Amino acid sequence: MKVRYELIHKDKKTGARYGKLIFTSSDGSTQEYETPMFMPVGTQATVKTLSPEQVKATNPGIILANTYHLWLRPTPEIIEKAGGLHKFMNWNGPILTDSGGYQVFSLARNKKKDITEEGVHFKSEIDGKKLFLTPEKSIEIQNMLDSDIAMSFDECPPASADYNYLKNSVERTLRWAKRGKKVHKNKNQNLFGIVQGGPYEDLRRFSAKETVKIGFDGYAIGGVANDDECKDDMYKAIEFSNPYLPEDKVRYLMGVGEPVDLIEGVKRGVDIFDCVSPTRLARHGNALVPGLRKTEKGEPKENRLNLKNARFKDDFAPIDETCDCYACKNYTKAYVHHLMRCDEAFGATLLSIHNIRFLISLTEKMREAIKNDEFEEFISNFYSLK
Repeated sequence: MKVRYELIHKDKKTGARYGKLIFTSSDGSTQEYETPMFMPVGTQATVKTLSPEQVKATNPGIILANTYHLWLRPTPEIIEKAGGLHKFMNWNGPILTDSGGYQVFSLARNKKKDITEEGVHFKSEIDGKKLFLTPEKSIEIQNMLDSDIAMSFDECPPASADYNYLKNSVERTLRWAKRGKKVHKNKNQNLFGIVQGGPYEDLRRFSAKETVKIGFDGYAIGGVANDDECKDDMYKAIEFSNPYLPEDKVRYLMGVGEPVDLIEGVKRGVDIFDCVSPTRLARHGNALVPGLRKTEKGEPKENRLNLKNARFKDDFAPIDETCDCYACKNYTKAYVHHLMRCDEAFGATLLSIHNIRFLISLTEKMREAIKNDEFEEFISNFYSLK
């Protein structure tokens, strides 16, 4: 399905944007999804612990799958033989596949890799097998997966990288983007470019301008989801990139899923987000709830309840009384506590449903605030919930 972004309204006091992603099939039929949007991640062609029907009930738009993992297993050949990723995983909505770049740089066995102009040599995290991923190979895999949105293959340098390294990395990523676009052959698939450059204004500006010159269906801001990335650097990356991205193209902040970062990203003009955090938190017994806590650095972070904690064993209230998800409407904290303490998979399922719905609901509320030019007040109310 081909995609276009329609900007409907900008908040008068901030950079927040309300819009729509409109997907058009080859037969002319369309699917429309509002932004800002949070996209659940289905790394291995499944959102962990959830069926497609359970994911649908959270009211998502796009979901993600992972090129790197699907390349290793079951292989793109198997998925192509099945009729593409939609049929393989029984999902009739839009799917975005990332390029595999982040995984190559973060998950490869021992994190030892050889970055060359041609691509990246590394070892499989599964069996240690030697692998080589190039921009062309990444796009060819995504063409076979037949996702609706494919991502350019980029280098994901660590947050600690110095200016000179990042400059060379940005230039290499641009060369890789051109090579990837050249071999992109799936006419029903959209291709997004990725802006890099760390926290440096001149590098972000250069990367954004040059990526736009190449020409893509949408644009992503990358390099902000490293474990050691501070929030100030993330916000700088957005502020230094967005002014140079087209207003009529969707803007995607990659790998970001904390409520505070969704709000700060939207404030700065971001439209869509993704992150594995809601299901990862769920598998460890954590539920997202309204309010904020502070990190050791004093930065605001999402509030959460660890339902493995003994204090919830006789708490017969919902996880979150303000939440409209299936888990909160039908089960109690005491029951989820019991499931998690007994290592029952249904506990992770319920918490995953809740956490994904929590973030999607947050984006729904942001949309309404933007429509009414009340996003500044929305932010103020959000931060007042300590």
